[in-house]
Amino acid sequence: MSNIVITPMVVPAHPKAAEAHEFRTMVRLGNEMARTDAGIDDLDETVEETLPSWLDQTDRLRTGFIARRDGEIVGAAEFSTSTAAGTLAADLALMAPAAEFRGGTAQALLDQLEHEAASLGRSVLQTWTLHPASPAERTLTPVTGWGSVSSTPMSDLLIASGYVLEQVERNSALPLQGPLDDVRARLAEASAYAGPDYRIVCWNLPTPPQFRTGYAHLIASMVTNIPTGDMVTQEEQWDEAKLVRHDERIMAGGQTLSIVAVVHEPSGQMVAFNELAIGEDRAGVTQQWGTLVLGEHRGKRLGTIVKCANLLRWREIAPDSPKVTTFNAEENRPMLGINEAIGFVPASYAGGWQKKLR
Repeated sequence: MSNIVITPMVVPAHPKAAEAHEFRTMVRLGNEMARTDAGIDDLDETVEETLPSWLDQTDRLRTGFIARRDGEIVGAAEFSTSTAAGTLAADLALMAPAAEFRGGTAQALLDQLEHEAASLGRSVLQTWTLHPASPAERTLTPVTGWGSVSSTPMSDLLIASGYVLEQVERNSALPLQGPLDDVRARLAEASAYAGPDYRIVCWNLPTPPQFRTGYAHLIASMVTNIPTGDMVTQEEQWDEAKLVRHDERIMAGGQTLSIVAVVHEPSGQMVAFNELAIGEDRAGVTQQWGTLVLGEHRGKRLGTIVKCANLLRWREIAPDSPKVTTFNAEENRPMLGINEAIGFVPASYAGGWQKKLR
């Protein structure tokens, strides 16, 4: 490891800026590692989509590091954490070829990230690994007991460094090119079951002013209303200003985001939502981001309503997208059941890891 040099990553002002080489290499290494570990190319990110979240750090601090050997970039790492007072957790990401996890580069980057966390007073470190859909010879079971993942060079490094596999998420995929008659029928059936107290609303970013409060509340509720095992989570505070920044970052990256939500008419509260996103390439893979039904409104098939309504809406927005992909905790059987009924199938898996510094 003595010949590995780690330096702070230069964040460019623009994707095509002269100083963008390190940032572009970080994104490329991340995509290559995701393809190797997950066995699919559905999760690729672009520099254009990624950069806006690094340029606006009002709500989340992001710091990058580059590892070089003999002047050549051999790895990268990202440290991110909320800027809110009292934040305990930090998210870590390592990006390097498999050989660098055995050759010391990844360990050096991980040590740098842990030092960064300690210097900022973050006591809980969290990260995610990707894994193929087909199990390997050696598998790992999370603390939750739900699901398992195949070992990878990164998971081996994390175990050796004191991290605990807390949770497994399933990455599911649904082909979008076939007929959507079944989706349409499921939406009609679920809507009839929910009854007239629930009304569908939908929009693309930017969020209209009349929906900002409800949408912000649902995003904030994601942290505490979805299964996270023993992963440390903290309540998030979202107001309209923060939501506007959220929208602006996504749009600055050239992404289109469709939101379908349900409003509970008697209370006027927005109680469920689903998000579908795609980059500038409308023939690329669609990503399903958040899906949530507030606890007191579960059992009304609102999850089916927002998912199916958005899939039908998406056909008009991105008709050439071949598939949609999404992640759900293995213990979140109600949401996985909805996905399976619609036609989603496992495409890969993710492991949630955690280490407490004190």
